[in-house]
Amino acid sequence: MTLRCEIATQDKLLYEGPADIVVAPGVEGEMGILPNHAPLLTALDFGILSVRHRDEEHVFTIAGGVMEVRPDLVTVLADIGEDVGKIDVQRAEAARQRAEKMLKEGPPRDKDEYLAIEAALRRSKLRLDAVRRYRRGRIRPGPETTEREEA
Repeated sequence: MTLRCEIATQDKLLYEGPADIVVAPGVEGEMGILPNHAPLLTALDFGILSVRHRDEEHVFTIAGGVMEVRPDLVTVLADIGEDVGKIDVQRAEAARQRAEKMLKEGPPRDKDEYLAIEAALRRSKLRLDAVRRYRRGRIRPGPETTEREEA
């Protein structure tokens, strides 16, 4: 028996298909979801979300969101998400360097600016770490486009 899994951000569908297990970064820690799991609604944290089906693994970075679990369906609505197989390493490294430079240049003007810079740094480090950990031929990139992206 498998689960149906849907992972989306507000502007694109990252994954839609079968899953034997979904592993997600919950705010209380990492959680694994198997078929026939009890219903659950939970907040997600920054981290790696993986979907395994047979011998394939699809891996995504996500930065917050929510996950709804039903016995036969997992729906993830991520605030920000990206397929690890499609991460542009040079762009992520440039974003990390920019954020670190901004923090070193002096205190930001206000708390909101500081939090935005800190979140950008955290996202770029997550993306770079995910590439180092998962881009060794184990994962399979998701489809190039989806119906939502084309709309």
